[in-house]
Amino acid sequence: MRKICVVVASRANYGRVKPVLKAIKQHDKLQLQLIVGASMLLDRYGKAVEVVEADGFKPDKKIYYMLEGESLATQAKSTALGIIELSTAFEELQPDIVITVADRFETMATAIAASYLNIPLAHIQGGEITGNIDETVRHAITKLAHYHFPSTELSRQRLIKMGEEEWRILNSGCPSIDTLAEQDLSLDEECRKYLGTGVGSKIDIHKPYILMIQHPVTTELNDGYEQVMETLETLQYFPEQKLVLWPNIDAGSDRVSKGLRVFREQHRALPYRYYKNFPPEIYNKLLANAACAVGNSSSFIREASWLGTPTVIVGNRQEGREHGKNAMYVENKAEAIHEAVEKQLLHGKYESEPIFGNGNAGCLIADYLADVKLDINKRMTY
Repeated sequence: MRKICVVVASRANYGRVKPVLKAIKQHDKLQLQLIVGASMLLDRYGKAVEVVEADGFKPDKKIYYMLEGESLATQAKSTALGIIELSTAFEELQPDIVITVADRFETMATAIAASYLNIPLAHIQGGEITGNIDETVRHAITKLAHYHFPSTELSRQRLIKMGEEEWRILNSGCPSIDTLAEQDLSLDEECRKYLGTGVGSKIDIHKPYILMIQHPVTTELNDGYEQVMETLETLQYFPEQKLVLWPNIDAGSDRVSKGLRVFREQHRALPYRYYKNFPPEIYNKLLANAACAVGNSSSFIREASWLGTPTVIVGNRQEGREHGKNAMYVENKAEAIHEAVEKQLLHGKYESEPIFGNGNAGCLIADYLADVKLDINKRMTY
């Protein structure tokens, strides 16, 4: 049986790769190895490793490699520490293939460690344009990877233009769509339980709400506080309840987090509630039923296009990304945000667009990995 080692190092990437974990675990030719690390282990980011374990996945390794500070320097140093720790883990586990996801600095650490150990590397979500340093990292990982699982046909074509051999590329779609396609997306008692966590005003599951997630933009490092305050203050003029998730661990997140804390303390009476994290299935339900999603999370483009949820993408973090009709891009300015949210609330639900797959990515990826020729000698086809 081929040993497939999946590295999960952020809460968002767990939601994206969970269907692949399930498919590998159930495959009669594959053995799942799981490494959970970085912010997945930290309480202030929701300690998402507990969600992984509750879902029935037992990590083979838990690795701490995040430095405090949320600066450009600590991001770079955390990448370096990740390379060191993951190299040791790979040497011990001896996987046949390593899987890494998307475009984060933790993903880069996985890619470098596997590549330099001559372990075939599979990359999910390559070939996309996303703006800021994430796009640069994503394309760098493409050149390190040996097998590619892009989420769209346009992304597949970009990988070919980058010189990757076509037999190494499978347009699988995004695995996160698998979960959306198979689960009941109605708000239920379990959702109500999770909505009771967090801090802030009490949420009534039967009343409309706006879902807000705003991450830092690493190329606009010093502006995170002002940017998130602009969004928070604009949303107070809408009567809908607001569910606000904490930002990810990218450089600049401390400024965004400070903005959330300051606004929360200054506006305790407003209908806002703040959360660290949700399990993927709960998050899907909340995104599916939101009156509008506001911020710069990639899920507002990827999963929301399938769900038809009206979204307002604020600022430059997702610049250039493929998106559906449900997404409206605006500057990080109060007037622009207000106008867009007003339009999206008035419009309501959009038709589903299967831009990022049809809900069978996990099985496609597992079947491909079970039979593909193991070959680390890439031949560029420019």
